[in-house]
Amino acid sequence: MRVWAARGPTSSGKSVEYGIVLAMEVSVLALQGAFDLGLSALLDTLGTAKELAGTMNAPPVAINVTVVGVRRRVSTAQGFSVPVVAAAKSRDPDAVLLPALGEKMPASLTQRLTHRDVADAGGALREWAQGGAWIGAACTSTFVLADSTLLDGHGATTSWWLAPLFRQRYARIGLDESRMVVSSGAFVTAGAALAHIDLALGLIRRQSPALAALTARYLLIEPRASQAIFMIPDHLAHSDPLVERFERWARRHLRKGFSLSDAARSAGASERTLARRLRSVLGKSPLSYFQDLRVERAVHLLQTSNSSVDRIASEIGYVDGVTLRTLLRRKLGRGVRELRSRDR
Repeated sequence: MRVWAARGPTSSGKSVEYGIVLAMEVSVLALQGAFDLGLSALLDTLGTAKELAGTMNAPPVAINVTVVGVRRRVSTAQGFSVPVVAAAKSRDPDAVLLPALGEKMPASLTQRLTHRDVADAGGALREWAQGGAWIGAACTSTFVLADSTLLDGHGATTSWWLAPLFRQRYARIGLDESRMVVSSGAFVTAGAALAHIDLALGLIRRQSPALAALTARYLLIEPRASQAIFMIPDHLAHSDPLVERFERWARRHLRKGFSLSDAARSAGASERTLARRLRSVLGKSPLSYFQDLRVERAVHLLQTSNSSVDRIASEIGYVDGVTLRTLLRRKLGRGVRELRSRDR
């Protein structure tokens, strides 16, 4: 937190010091090809909070936002020019936020991470972290933060469809892609696209929970603790042939129930190999992934049919609806009524 001397004019026109103002310095680190929506979401959320702070009876500390870069010229993925201050010349920040890179799929992201500016960004992040800065990243920028090694030994999340790549690259980071935001020490990671708003709100909440709540209401943002409701399980499975074979077997046996020995035999692997592969690719046990597929099927039936909860439960291998309700609440953080009203 920075303390600044505030100055104002007197009746004679001279400027005099009349007090001090606490200000939180926030740097938004934009790399070449930044994801337009992510960059805008961070800036607009922080800007909205700054305006709303002035309407409060007890305004929190001021938020000063500076867009910084490790290159003199930065443009977004859509080609818009972004005015930046050189990271080396910017004020020491209290917080640093990284908007996503424009590359959204594993192959293109992997290539993008080899560019020199990513390594330079990692150096800047390490310096800021040593100075005590709070650092947050969303979507594909979680890979930039992970590449800096600052997340080693910490927990993190990322965009759900990039989880297999993240696990492959960063074995020393505890990934939980089901969560929207993961905070670990001075580092915070968030999921995809609109999770940039959750990241910015998280920073605001550290200074003023009331301001964060007010900003969320103005932006019509509901609490979103989990990405699980948005995941497409078979999309994750297709990153590995063995896992994909297990996924096909599982879908055929949702009603019958889970058997690790039958699943391994169908997938052409030993039980130990199958369990190890699912853990390395998806971070889950075979049974946990089987339950994910049951949840996916149940949500689909809840939203596209008028079948009772008990009937849907029987479709995916449960004796009654009570078990299904418990599973949905545990996996998704939502009840049947909330899921049924979605998109209707």
